[in-house]
Parts: sequence; C-alpha cells; structure tokens
Amino acid sequence: MGVAWLPVGVCRCADTVIIMDDLRAVPSVPVTVAAGQAACVPLDIPANVAVAADLVRRAGARGADLLVLPELFLTGYELSGIAAAPETYAFDLPDAGATIDPDTAAESATVPLDARLDPLSVACAETHTAVVVSAPTRAGRSGGLRISALVLGRDGQYAARYDKQHVDTVERAAGFESGVAGCTLDVDGWRLGLGVCRDSSFPEHARAAALDGCHAYLVSAMFGQGHGAHKRATLGPARALDNACYVVVANHNGPSGPLHGCGHSAIWNPDGTLLVDIDMGIDASIADPGLAVARLDPQTLARAREEDFVLLDPSFDAPVRTRTTVVLG
Repeated sequence: MGVAWLPVGVCRCADTVIIMDDLRAVPSVPVTVAAGQAACVPLDIPANVAVAADLVRRAGARGADLLVLPELFLTGYELSGIAAAPETYAFDLPDAGATIDPDTAAESATVPLDARLDPLSVACAETHTAVVVSAPTRAGRSGGLRISALVLGRDGQYAARYDKQHVDTVERAAGFESGVAGCTLDVDGWRLGLGVCRDSSFPEHARAAALDGCHAYLVSAMFGQGHGAHKRATLGPARALDNACYVVVANHNGPSGPLHGCGHSAIWNPDGTLLVDIDMGIDASIADPGLAVARLDPQTLARAREEDFVLLDPSFDAPVRTRTTVVLG
C-alpha cells in the first residue's frame, strides 16, 4: 500500500486541479477501515508509538486493511511543548509536496524510517495493516513545523506524509505552518484522501480529494468537547454527503494539551448516514482504547453516485458567474 503516484491525481498540490476521467468508477472489492482512539501520554513518543502499535494489532485482528489515528497522536496536542523542542519531538520525513515527481516518489520507498516508529512498523507488517498516524514534522529545507499525517504501508514501510493545510490561529501562533499539497492513497483500488482536523471545516478540501477520484476522506482529528463535539457530528456527514464518499474520523477521547477530545471516532456512509461510531451502545466518548471498524462497500458507493451525482454537475465547467446586489428599501 502506498501513495497513488500514477497515473492520475498523484499527491495533489493545493493549487493544482486534477479531475478524474470517470468519477462514477468504484473499486472492484471492499476494503475494511478502522478509526482508533486512545489516551495519549504528553510528549512521550515511545509510549504513544506503543499504544498506536497496539491499536494496529487490534484493528488487524478485526480485519482492517488500514487504521486512522487522531491528530498529533504521537505527541499529544502539545503545541507549546513541541515548538519549544522541535529537534526532540518533530519527525523529519518526506512530505507529499516533495513527492509529486514520480522519480522522487520512487525513491521515497527507500527512505529510512525514524527508529522511533520501528514498533509501529513491525505491527503493520505483522498484521498486514496500514496506518495513518499524526505527528509533528519539519518541512524540508525551511525546517518549519507542520502538523502531519504519516502513512506506513501494510508492509510496515514509510509511504507518505500529508501536512495539514488549514492550521488555526492558535497553531500558527505556536509556530506551525500550513501544508502546501494534498495527498491521495491507493489501497486495493480505493482512493483515500487525507485530512487533519480543521481541514474538514473547509468543503473545498474534501472536494479536492473527491475530484481527484477519492472514494473516502480520512481525517485525523482533535475535536474537543462542547462546540467541538457539534463540529464532529456535523462535518463528518456533511463532507460525506457533499461528495458521495465515505468519511472516516479518528478523534481524541480525553485531555491532550489545552483541549479535551470528545471521542466518538466514526465512519459515515456516502449518503451522510452514520455507518459506525466507536463501540455503539456505550459511552463512546470514553472508549479507550476504542476502534470503529467498517467495511467500505463498492456497491454502496456506486448507488450514492448514481443519477444526479454532484461531482458531475455542469457547474464545475461553467465560467464564474457574476452576482447582483439589490438594496431593498
């Protein structure tokens, strides 16, 4: 499993528009995806890697091909601590923007894995389960801090890195920069677009993934309690319905930095209905560790993309229309 380098839609740059030839096309086989949540130990990467590896094994035992974990899972949402010692807490791995060139992409398979990720790599290889795990990273030559989603394939090898494009004001104030490229993964013909938390607040972010042929939108999140819980419950089904695609959200379920995650990691159907919430029937906000596991079905996807499929609306090819303002007395 790796990034879908060729033939289309590779790792999409934010300012590049790539539209798939057949957006109604669906994979030929199902894929099983899990969203995981568990308590993080603040700034303790080895401890959090161990928890992530355990969740990979749990997900693999339930048949998952890929597991998604919450935002900044390997450090916790500890912005000030990370920024104070980036050489200690940030990972230096190639990002999506650096791997758009197929020649560079081919080389990425040989990138040495940060040794701190070795236990997670072993768990992926032993269970044949890929993982999307979020961590702080540093951007290429500039060394700027990013909030990223790191991808290890089912063979345990490093596959890709996606950097959060829509950082918020608190994250910017702490020194984190916005990412510059999107990223699409390919797992058994399923095209999966990556997002991190606030990315999902911007409809155009998920729409870019959908126009790149993505069948599902995977989000590593830190949705807190109160208004954050409302956002989690609103944005997941909205992005699914917007684009007739599955949406997978892995959310924090306890205190991390200044926030307290509301849990309820979940997966939504392409029609926006809830497919699974972590351990339905119990208090999903405290399920720890917890997994929401679901089989993504090609036929369900195909039905959602019949008839008036939003991504094929003629307005996508129409020129920008003028607007008229009318002042009423």
